[in-house]
Amino acid sequence: MTSRYGSAVEQAKVRPGMTVSELVDELGKAGAYNGGSLWQAVNIYEQMLRDDKALKFFGLSGAMVPGGMGGIVADLIKRRHIDLLVSTGANLTHDVIEAIGCHHYHGSAHISDADLCEEGVNRIYDIFLPNEAFIRFEEFMQDVYSSLPEGATISIADLLNLIGSRLKTGILAEAAEAGVPVYCPAIQDSMIGLQYWLFSQTHNVTVSAFADMSGMLDRCFEAQRAGAILVGGGVPKNYILQSKLMTETGFDYAVQLTGDRPDLGGLSGATLEEARSWGKLTCEATAVTVYGDATITLPLLVAATLERLER
Repeated sequence: MTSRYGSAVEQAKVRPGMTVSELVDELGKAGAYNGGSLWQAVNIYEQMLRDDKALKFFGLSGAMVPGGMGGIVADLIKRRHIDLLVSTGANLTHDVIEAIGCHHYHGSAHISDADLCEEGVNRIYDIFLPNEAFIRFEEFMQDVYSSLPEGATISIADLLNLIGSRLKTGILAEAAEAGVPVYCPAIQDSMIGLQYWLFSQTHNVTVSAFADMSGMLDRCFEAQRAGAILVGGGVPKNYILQSKLMTETGFDYAVQLTGDRPDLGGLSGATLEEARSWGKLTCEATAVTVYGDATITLPLLVAATLERLER
């Protein structure tokens, strides 16, 4: 039923045994709030993945790997659903920590942080990470850095590829195996960056902050179309969206999963419509923002889309 206001809201129905895709379709029938936005996001993501001409970006911000979401990203790389990954250094640090055999643990946000500090435990809301993990991380990273020849200059993406080639599981390992470039424009804002600084005190190796831009922008110029999944905001979101400012066209598909508000003026909460005003998205682009916890919305988005593709 439709009216001059639009189609009628249908009451969503759930039943035992329904799939994630079926659940999302029910949310689409209701069409309200972020449930309706999630349904739109699945439609856009499916269309993007079916488009063989689209260059597929993935932006990863927030503490997603400590929250158990790193495996989803690694699987998307393995499925060739990501052509270029842009991440915070923190997510890649935690990816390495998991890959070398250390673990994040379930904790509580209500335990005294002073007590945790005394015990050598770091808290990420309700996830705990003991200091011992960073000791093993330092040993691994210094071993990787020591393999770099003195006097060499290396890009951030090549450095991350080198790290990934030394690992058997995780995001960086799958990216190295698949030949998917991983960009981390603010890598110094992470334990990977701090370990490089430590290494640089006794070695002469340069990590170029600008060397990645030519290869990334070349691919943007060559792409007939482009799409982006943006988990969170920050540097990865802007680094991805600004890449199309240099070309004649913007992104054709975009999905943003964020918990940040747009009315504060910050980039992480900025709407994709705002990005359209900059020319980062084309005027005809299909785009949607889903507000909520990405540890909920990302698995639902990916699961529902994969069901559709395989069906």
